[in-house]
Amino acid sequence: MTRHAKGVLCIIASAFCFALMNMFVRAAGDLPSIEKSFFRNAIAAIAAAAIIARDRSATGIAAKDIPLLILRSVMGTLGILCNYYAVDHLVLSDASMLNKMSPFFTIIFSWIFLAEKLPLRKAAMVAIAFIGSLLVIKPSFANASLGASAIGFLGGLGAGAAYACVRALGRKGVKGPAIVLFFSLFSCLVTLPYLIFCYVPMTGRQLMMLLLAGISAAGGQFTITAAYSYAPASEISIYDYSQIIFSALIGFIIFQQVPDGLSVIGYAVIIAMALLMFMQDRSIAKHQTKS
Repeated sequence: MTRHAKGVLCIIASAFCFALMNMFVRAAGDLPSIEKSFFRNAIAAIAAAAIIARDRSATGIAAKDIPLLILRSVMGTLGILCNYYAVDHLVLSDASMLNKMSPFFTIIFSWIFLAEKLPLRKAAMVAIAFIGSLLVIKPSFANASLGASAIGFLGGLGAGAAYACVRALGRKGVKGPAIVLFFSLFSCLVTLPYLIFCYVPMTGRQLMMLLLAGISAAGGQFTITAAYSYAPASEISIYDYSQIIFSALIGFIIFQQVPDGLSVIGYAVIIAMALLMFMQDRSIAKHQTKS
């Protein structure tokens, strides 16, 4: 099997793991999003600590990197909390699609704060993707889920900002496991006071669902990291949108959810823009390789 094929399989596996994570979060029932987030990040912290324990070279955070790590952690925590709230209150595929707006936000934040180029054609694709997101959000007072949709969209923004920070940290040589551990511990510490003073007791089944959500999230992190070690993002990133298909199938089979027509059109618009961007990046990468 070629490295490209391994990369594709790994990123599809990652998409499936994150779809399972959302399913388990939803199945955990009526628990606060903050409580669900704590258990998810606690498991991620344990997994990252285990990797660092095996590979000491994965550590090493300079004092000058701390402000950027804190910003990444704040935005990442915002992204998770908003995503979990959306998962609990929207059709799973809608929540997943709004979270998948994050790559477009990453492009914008990288342009603003990292001085990365944003060609007019790519800017137009980002703008059209945002129009597609409005079809999913359906901004109208007649939409009873408008608040949850807006929060899901905010989650995509938070995740996009966090990924832009990760990109900046990667440029500085900070290793992935160190970033994940810092973020996971930060998020756990931020949400811990809520658990201490406002803890909502959970059943054994709910605890099991949250543990499975954390394990699924860790599986998604590991497989997406492996995917990008096998092949560059310009070749495989589009396959990450298979999560929408998995989420739609899981939502229909497990929760009997069916997205409405406007949402489906919105999915198509966003995925089409992601596909065009993917093809453009791949073409640029091939041209640079030849030259």
